[in-house]
Amino acid sequence: MLNKTLLLAALLLPALFAQAHEYKAGNLLIEHPWSMQLPPNAPAVAAYFVIDNKGDADRLLSVDSPVAGSAQLHEHVHADGLMKMQQVPSVEVPAGGQVRFAPMAYHVMLLDLKDRTQLVDGQRFELVLHFEKAGAVPVQVMVQKQPPEPGQTPAHSH
Repeated sequence: MLNKTLLLAALLLPALFAQAHEYKAGNLLIEHPWSMQLPPNAPAVAAYFVIDNKGDADRLLSVDSPVAGSAQLHEHVHADGLMKMQQVPSVEVPAGGQVRFAPMAYHVMLLDLKDRTQLVDGQRFELVLHFEKAGAVPVQVMVQKQPPEPGQTPAHSH
């Protein structure tokens, strides 16, 4: 009986980690990193996540990923009656606050894509977030066919 219980626990453990899809670095919690499945000839892809900060202010300085030649921090801004995307040098993470990287908001643009095999539904790829105080935080980005539904990500359960 004990062996069956241990086997069941071993089989369920990966499923629990797959659901937990969040990463902690000091007072920062990075929740549900995700990206859309890459269209066949797309030159770039965006990655999204939520940063919850339970401590002092910090700043996201840069990002990188082995699947891309370069990675940039971007935001969408409303200018001259149009929404446009622009690169930003860093992103402030306020003390006790939250920053959402989401479509039509802050996001990470991955350019000069190297490994397209990791950019299909169900795959994961590494993204390293470089913070001023928390340092380098590696996360696994889940590739999805559709954006998460409201209430699906840990960020919506607060």
